[in-house]
Amino acid sequence: MAPSSAPSPEERRRLYSLQDEIASRVALEDRFSEEVVAGVDQAFISGKDGRDMVISGAVAFDSSLRLISNSWTALETNFPYIPGLLSFREGPAALEAVQRLVTRPTLLFVDGCGINHPLRAGLASSIGVTLDVPTIGVSKNVLCGAFDPPGRVGDVSPLVYEGERVGYVLISKKGCRPIVVAPGTGVSIDSALDLARRYLRDHKLPEPCFAAHQHVNNVKRRIMSGEISLPSENSSSPE
Repeated sequence: MAPSSAPSPEERRRLYSLQDEIASRVALEDRFSEEVVAGVDQAFISGKDGRDMVISGAVAFDSSLRLISNSWTALETNFPYIPGLLSFREGPAALEAVQRLVTRPTLLFVDGCGINHPLRAGLASSIGVTLDVPTIGVSKNVLCGAFDPPGRVGDVSPLVYEGERVGYVLISKKGCRPIVVAPGTGVSIDSALDLARRYLRDHKLPEPCFAAHQHVNNVKRRIMSGEISLPSENSSSPE
């Protein structure tokens, strides 16, 4: 695999066209249930030759937040980090990790943007449309849009981009920076906020996001320590 390089203008146009197609298939009506609530997050290992390993970890819970299953995938990529195009860098690993869960999610929290994206096609939207799974994007930074900073824990501010509300900025924990919550697909904007709040426990992130973050970083540590070996270029495992 060649070292990562920025896509050409022609390739960018093709990728933007794919994102337009994703956006055209996004549904902002509530089509979710909370029977199986899952989360997915990514971690990275940089290679000396310019290649990166994308590790994705997914976790699934029942409606009482009892763990049902978890899985992980590690895939090499030569697609560079480009804000707005992360679904092409992180998406393949995340899709595979979610598909390897023992039980299909009825609601999936994704570490990344949803419709709060210049083309309304962030990672959460891309995963949700591709897998036909309702998704919510939870991100730590604002990719696009403007908002009035919320003041206290529990306060929210609408995130507005090009005159449209695309999500909310929420202070979820004292002493922490706000998180950005937006629907991916199959969830309304207001329901995305309600669900994010409902699954907050003692952490900055909603519990499915936090659990996926812990899981994927544990897998990363085990890979880097040699506890998990990667005999082939692409590896994956349910657990």
